[in-house]
Amino acid sequence: MDEDSQPPPPQDQGCWARLPDVCLRRVFWWLGDRDRSRAALVCRKWNQTMFSADLWRYRTITFSGRPSRVHASEFASALWYVKKFGRYLEHLEIKFLNPYNAVLTKKFQVTMRGLLACLGKNNSRLRSLSVQHLELDRLVWRSSTRSSFLKSLSCFLKKVGKHLSCLSLKGARLTVEQGCGLLGALSHPRGQSAVSQLNLEDFFSHHLAVYSSARFRSTMAAFRGLSSLTLNYSCVSDELLEALCQSSAGTLWALNVKCHIHDPHSQVIWGMSWAKLARHATNLKVNFFFERVLKYERLVRILLPEVPVRSLSLRSCYFSDPDWSMRPTLTHLLPTFRHTLQKLTFEFNNHHESLDEELHLLVLSCRKLLYLKIWAFLDVKFVERVLKSQEEGQCALRTLKVRIYTNRYETNDEDRTLREIHRKYRKLIDAELNYLVIAYPMM
Repeated sequence: MDEDSQPPPPQDQGCWARLPDVCLRRVFWWLGDRDRSRAALVCRKWNQTMFSADLWRYRTITFSGRPSRVHASEFASALWYVKKFGRYLEHLEIKFLNPYNAVLTKKFQVTMRGLLACLGKNNSRLRSLSVQHLELDRLVWRSSTRSSFLKSLSCFLKKVGKHLSCLSLKGARLTVEQGCGLLGALSHPRGQSAVSQLNLEDFFSHHLAVYSSARFRSTMAAFRGLSSLTLNYSCVSDELLEALCQSSAGTLWALNVKCHIHDPHSQVIWGMSWAKLARHATNLKVNFFFERVLKYERLVRILLPEVPVRSLSLRSCYFSDPDWSMRPTLTHLLPTFRHTLQKLTFEFNNHHESLDEELHLLVLSCRKLLYLKIWAFLDVKFVERVLKSQEEGQCALRTLKVRIYTNRYETNDEDRTLREIHRKYRKLIDAELNYLVIAYPMM
């Protein structure tokens, strides 16, 4: 046989052929689904590595709520993924973005029925489930579609409830009957749930006085050993706090409460109920988030001295009321929590009153304050005063974020002054602070 016609010697495949599986899995972890599918075709070793559980533990499935050819395959690909790799899932997040019409909600419901049925049959690893912002009270959800979806989700929660530790149904917006039925599925048939982290923010529709529902209170009593609970203030009552005291006092460390202007928030809760919960749940920290609930007479009924408030957020969402004043809240109410407050977030339109002095004194009084975010009409010198206090050891901030509103389109003067302040305190900022300060035209 002629020497030139002999087959060429096999080429060295390089380091990729000898790469340990653990390194190969780490490389594949950064790839998207399309690239993973292509890599699986390279060789048998890569194909086998592609089915490693480490690669498929976390998944976010997003469905577009708009009719589009680009997103037409989302529903089919979601089902394909769950059938092929669903048994490895430990953390699943599902998003359905602003459904446009009833046709898409029906398509989503049918897809979810198949997806949840497959997961319930093949998966025993799921620890975390998040299905957020469904807004099931919107007109695009027909009654039959909504009922079918809730039935599928309820059946799934019954199957995985024994090993599910984290559940978020934020923004579901259900009736009290629907919501309690869904939550009750988690404790079926044992009478109690293993979930330790539960997010029920906007879980019920607006305007519902959930705090008066005996069924909701009995449903929540089935959750034993909660460590983190997020819900609306319209759900909070003396009875709920008592139930938490009995069922989760030894584990509860975070209670996140949202209070929206459209939610009922005039119920009376006794300070002794908060005091009892704080006494039994010694590690409890309460975080309040207020949206457009800024009047002092409303806040003082909610923020009782017995509440162990760690974080507080007050947002007006650009709304302005000339009859409203933030000064009493800053000078009389919030200093009550100076020994526990660690995080403050203010976003309000205060163009009718100056609050620089009050805000600065509040920062100085809260000696444990680590995070400060303010979007408001302020003088640029306010930032310099805070930095000077930080330099002198009068406060111990780790994050300072300020958006200074102005009534002018041009912010050149403010920007120049802010640059000078940053230059003056640059060493302090670089060493101690997560720092972001800008001027912003508010017209």
